[in-house]
Amino acid sequence: MIMKEEVNLEYSVLMSVYIKEKPEFLERALESIYNQTLKPREVILVKDGLLTEELETIISKEIRKFNESNIDFTCIQLEKNMGLGTALQTGLEKCDCDYIARMDSDDIAVSDRLEKQVNYIKNNSQVSVVGGYINEFVKEGKVIRTKTMPLNYEELYKYGKYRNPLNHMTVFFRKKDVLDAGGYKPMKGLEDYYLWSRMLAKGYKIGNIDQVLVNARLGNFANRRGGWEYFVTYCKLRKIQNKLGYTNIFELISGVIFTAMITLPPNNIRGCIYKILRKK
Repeated sequence: MIMKEEVNLEYSVLMSVYIKEKPEFLERALESIYNQTLKPREVILVKDGLLTEELETIISKEIRKFNESNIDFTCIQLEKNMGLGTALQTGLEKCDCDYIARMDSDDIAVSDRLEKQVNYIKNNSQVSVVGGYINEFVKEGKVIRTKTMPLNYEELYKYGKYRNPLNHMTVFFRKKDVLDAGGYKPMKGLEDYYLWSRMLAKGYKIGNIDQVLVNARLGNFANRRGGWEYFVTYCKLRKIQNKLGYTNIFELISGVIFTAMITLPPNNIRGCIYKILRKK
């Protein structure tokens, strides 16, 4: 009988934090990682610039707790705020494991999130990145809505031409595949979508699990994801998608029109549009 080779699926958790994060939110996020049914081998936390004393106190406490459970906890200090793309790429390069779980500093992972994703990768080894659904909330324990996503690669390949195909705070990925696609790069507000577009253009496969993996804290999303500057950045991504051969000229033009519809209206109208889109 031929024995199937056992895949080493130890994983790192990659996070970044900056000065405006609330200490209690960071503490809850780290607590949700510590309480995973399948624990990480290490946590890499990138301090994107100087932090408050309160944040540093929480981090010091969490380092001791993780280390006492034989989970390595490494902090990387950036001298100044460099933005999410640079912070995550810096942390990515320091991760020792072949697989990496992304986690935001203000969200809460469900207790078996990582166990589900490890099992998914074991059963779908051709997939480079797997995400899942999120429950969005403002006040903890009160879900506003669930943000679902298409599940299989074929659907996601089409979906990604117009919209971000993965909930970034839920992703679990193979490090070498992400690095091969160029890793995280600066593109304000679109760092993750930029990465997935490059991976899809290179033929890497992505997927989603049809379950909620993260409770995501909902800020003023519509206000942040709109305006002329954001539209211009989005158009830059649309042009890159086309240059990479991921989209054709018709998809480029229709993508720009779709982007204008969701970024340029006034805040109150844009908020309604996002509510409709996030149900789809």
